[in-house]
Amino acid sequence: MDERPIRVLLADDEHLIRGALAALLALEDDLEIVAEAASGPEAMAMARAHQPDVAVLDLQMPGADGVRVATELRDAAPDCRTMIVTSHGRPGHLKRALAAGVRGFVPKTASAQQLAEIIRTVHGGGRFVEPGLAADAISGGDSPLSARETEVLELAADGAPVAEIAERVSLTQGTVRNYLSAAVAKTGTENRHAAARAAERRGWI
Repeated sequence: MDERPIRVLLADDEHLIRGALAALLALEDDLEIVAEAASGPEAMAMARAHQPDVAVLDLQMPGADGVRVATELRDAAPDCRTMIVTSHGRPGHLKRALAAGVRGFVPKTASAQQLAEIIRTVHGGGRFVEPGLAADAISGGDSPLSARETEVLELAADGAPVAEIAERVSLTQGTVRNYLSAAVAKTGTENRHAAARAAERRGWI
């Protein structure tokens, strides 16, 4: 008797990429796309509703990033293994992902066939981290930034103003300013933009 296919959730806010991946992965006999999502909150809702075996999460999504979704899913869908697919593969992202229990960290340059193999590996209890990124993370040193400081500093690095950062991470503007001030102090810089540049150089974000 054939084994049941691996049930997969795909979450990516780029509809074209998500649709193409869903179509290509659906060609694999042992994979079944049971749900798709375009944002962090939608990914959490879909995971709760469908209880997939593997969630393939884009790192940067509206509402909550892939690492935050993975953290939430440890309680909401404990049998679901998570993996991150990203075009922003910084060492700091990898460290946060591993701390959140993510089993796979894959660049978006991977082919659909490679992604299918990694899904199988993760479902089977294995791990996959892109080798170059793993080497960078090991050499990057431990970050002094907390998870929240890292999160708001990453958004500041992308040029988002305090009001937008507060909305995206569901915090007050005052709290965001406090996290940014702490990050500035820990990086020994003069403002949040310099702090973000310093953290990027050191592989913390």
